[in-house]
Amino acid sequence: MTQISSLFDPKVLAKFANLELVARQVVEGFISGRHKSPFKGFSVEFAEHREYSPGDEIRYIDWRTYAKSDRYYIKEFEEETNLRCYILMDVSGSMKYGGRNEITKYRYGCFLTAALAYLMLHQQDAVGMVTFDTDVRRYIPPRARPNHLRVLLEELEATEPGRETELAGVFHGLAERIKRRGLVVIISDFFYDTPDLLGALQHFRHRKHELVLFHTMAPDELNFPFKGWMEFRNLEIRDDRLRIDPRRLRSEYLKNVTNFIAELKKGCGRMRADYVPVSTATPFDYALSRYLSARAAR
Repeated sequence: MTQISSLFDPKVLAKFANLELVARQVVEGFISGRHKSPFKGFSVEFAEHREYSPGDEIRYIDWRTYAKSDRYYIKEFEEETNLRCYILMDVSGSMKYGGRNEITKYRYGCFLTAALAYLMLHQQDAVGMVTFDTDVRRYIPPRARPNHLRVLLEELEATEPGRETELAGVFHGLAERIKRRGLVVIISDFFYDTPDLLGALQHFRHRKHELVLFHTMAPDELNFPFKGWMEFRNLEIRDDRLRIDPRRLRSEYLKNVTNFIAELKKGCGRMRADYVPVSTATPFDYALSRYLSARAAR
């Protein structure tokens, strides 16, 4: 595999330096930054009053409220905290597909991951990564250190896609494992039973995570341009091959793909998750810039 770091062009990634991926909901973290935390401390922004309890610091008593009510109340404040981002990268066998003269879905996802990680670290947010197929292959906890980017890139370089896809089980497990609320970005072709997949994604939302799906597909998968008898090989199951005339199946295939995408998009809309369809034929920096600009405009 060509080293991703050699293709990780800083000039391209610099385009994202002034774009902020700001979480739309309450997130948790430790380092002061731009994103609100549900933790309340005594800094930054007033949140609410609560009644004084023995042991509270007297300096936080609101004396104006005391003058009106003759009762002691403490001022509580919301902290500003950094975003914790978890990038979930599908490394199942189907991600090895690239089609004719196109990069593979996995390699395209690596570029998206690298660019997002660069952006997060640039704005002093913490970013981690999970690679998965039938199970979690590697879990790298979020860090906000600049050298953490190298850790993520080296893991991407060392990973070879393979094995079958198990989205629902992996996502349910991760939803329970990731304790702190944050931003969960999933890069996958999402080839899985859609109702089960949406149920697993809802688990993330139930845990108060913000969710972004980069639905990554190759042009051949979207357009099915094949002609004449061909042999199709299952990239996730060895020796699983099928010889067919694609022209006879094209209409039904495109109908199924259209329904699959529409169902996934609709499900994401219901749970207020961002659904971002991307084709490997589209330059990844353009696809990401377009999404981040639209997000910033919201």
